[in-house]
Amino acid sequence: MKKSIIYTRTGDTGTTSLVGGTRVPKTHLRLEAYGTVDELNAYLGLLATYLPEDSSEYSFLQGVQNTLFSVGAQLATDASKTALRSTSTVTDEQVQAIEQEIDRLDGELPPLHAFVLPGGNRGAAVCHVCRTVCRRAERRILNLAQQTEIEPQLLAYINRLSDYLFILSRKINHDAKKDEIFWKNGCK
Repeated sequence: MKKSIIYTRTGDTGTTSLVGGTRVPKTHLRLEAYGTVDELNAYLGLLATYLPEDSSEYSFLQGVQNTLFSVGAQLATDASKTALRSTSTVTDEQVQAIEQEIDRLDGELPPLHAFVLPGGNRGAAVCHVCRTVCRRAERRILNLAQQTEIEPQLLAYINRLSDYLFILSRKINHDAKKDEIFWKNGCK
């Protein structure tokens, strides 16, 4: 097998290629969107190191990481110039799967009666970092959606993913027998 070349020198002037070859500035909204999704995926990889590898949460998280590659590919494709590959789409089934996982985890947790501060154990804290990066990715994608069409399933998936990460942080603390940290509202 031939070794791949990591550097191409084509981005040295501040541009990069989208799927299909169209060159855009590295500051383009598309890059902000899929770059933030890539950042989220990296943080999810870190989060996975805090989960037991034989757990359903670990397996589900790996599926999420794979889906985020599809999200990134879709965001990196200017569909007005290049046909979107079927592997780059998010399906209704993937949105439903994340909703079902949220419901499953939430069913194992005590009801919530106050706002939760990020923290608890390290895994839960990393999960909250993932949640906030996911929310930023959603905002970047919505910015892009003001200029180009973004599939509604992709938007729904990213929105549900931040909800999933909130519930997962609670589950991680619950499994570790760590108390959640609640906001002490001094405005009462």
